[in-house]
Amino acid sequence: MWHLKDKKALVTGGSKGIGRSCVEELAALGAEVIFTGRDTKDLKKLEEELTAKGHRVKGIASDVTSSHDRTKLWALVKDHFPHLDILVNNAGMNIRKPAVSYSDQEFREVMEVNLMAPFELCRLFFAMLKSSPAASVINVASVAATLDDHTGAPYGMAKSGLLQMTRSLAVEWASYGIRVNAVSPWFTLTPLTRGLLQQPEKIGPVLQRTPLRRVAEPHEISSVIAFLAMDKASYITGQNIVADGGMSINALL
Repeated sequence: MWHLKDKKALVTGGSKGIGRSCVEELAALGAEVIFTGRDTKDLKKLEEELTAKGHRVKGIASDVTSSHDRTKLWALVKDHFPHLDILVNNAGMNIRKPAVSYSDQEFREVMEVNLMAPFELCRLFFAMLKSSPAASVINVASVAATLDDHTGAPYGMAKSGLLQMTRSLAVEWASYGIRVNAVSPWFTLTPLTRGLLQQPEKIGPVLQRTPLRRVAEPHEISSVIAFLAMDKASYITGQNIVADGGMSINALL
């Protein structure tokens, strides 16, 4: 069926942008959702909004780059859910600057959020995913994993690693009934990109390269994530769904 009724889901970076839209989408489709973020005010606001609509959601303040926070998150989720059906590794960040300008700490931060954290969360929640009758992991990657879109080398490197992690775990975990897929957006209107996309010299080339002549809305990405989480997608694993308005297949500007 085209629903997620009673599915147990965890969404990282779920208080803003694509993550927030994902929480809204999964909850509207019937899932019980735990979502994370760093800003307790944003978490509480979204939790209250969705609870008022009758949805079952819970926001947890957590820094996915912290080993302590990841372990604490695992314990909280384990206490709340008997198993985990859906894991959405959405939390991400970027520092847009030339590669030679990066400090060691900045490089580590980009790698930690975009690659290390998803890997560690997958490992932590493996047993809970294995306990699900039909588990699905969805990693939010980026077109920057396969193309240079001028968002910085470390970000592209991390997202490329995330795609390979997706493929490797899809094979390694297939015998446990755990599907692992990725979604790669192009520019999407979120708090992370809003400032950039308001600059005419930046948005102009983006729209010119994109056949649909617009950037994505968060719900256009979260709907793909929701589909991959459904039992209707039960034969799809190890794949990267590119949601880019046709950008990556457009050879001419």
